[in-house]
Amino acid sequence: MLKYQQIASEIEKYIVDHNLQQGDKLPILETLTAQFAVSKSTITSALDLLERKGIVFQVRGSGIFVRRHKRKGYISLLSNQGFKKEMEESQPTSEVIELDVVKPTQEVMDNLNIGPEEDVYYVKRIQYINGETLCLEHSYYNKAIIPYLNKEIVSESIFHYIQEGLGLKVGFSDMYLQADKLNKEEAEYLGLEPSDPKFCLEVIFHLTNGQPFDYSKNIYNYKQSQFFIQAISHY
Repeated sequence: MLKYQQIASEIEKYIVDHNLQQGDKLPILETLTAQFAVSKSTITSALDLLERKGIVFQVRGSGIFVRRHKRKGYISLLSNQGFKKEMEESQPTSEVIELDVVKPTQEVMDNLNIGPEEDVYYVKRIQYINGETLCLEHSYYNKAIIPYLNKEIVSESIFHYIQEGLGLKVGFSDMYLQADKLNKEEAEYLGLEPSDPKFCLEVIFHLTNGQPFDYSKNIYNYKQSQFFIQAISHY
């Protein structure tokens, strides 16, 4: 974790621990710079990260303020932290159904920008929150970038392993949303009925250098799926 990311985490923890609310003011930039004994640019990067996450907002000439907290149980569609980190307050767990090294389909090749001769890890698992099924996940990881996965890693947090274990930096993601109806297999995994509604989310995750490493297709249980987006105006 980079220094500014560490500081951002500490500021976020401070907000939670002190139960700060919408509009509460944080210490000024100079105070934070002295408190963490880092450069002004490092603090600025930390605050920019928190602003992108919807934790704070900055008003030129007035200061840094706490932004409204997200509603409990809602999943951010703009998070690149991974499922475990994003939903940690909802007791997330995973059940691994399949883990294998396979050759990519055309769909996977197109989304990971790889050729037919390359290997990918295929992960099929069910994600739970508070003991209830949330989604059925199909994920494909470029083995040239993610050289090793096992059941223990996949059962826990793959993104934590990628960032902390492999030292890779997750950059951005592209998302595609679609509403549809469950087929028989999907319904069985999610504990629903065939033709019940489903929310489909396809995501391609990239490293900071722009290289795609993970293509995932998630089928969400409509009874558990609550999402939010916090946008930042650039006008």
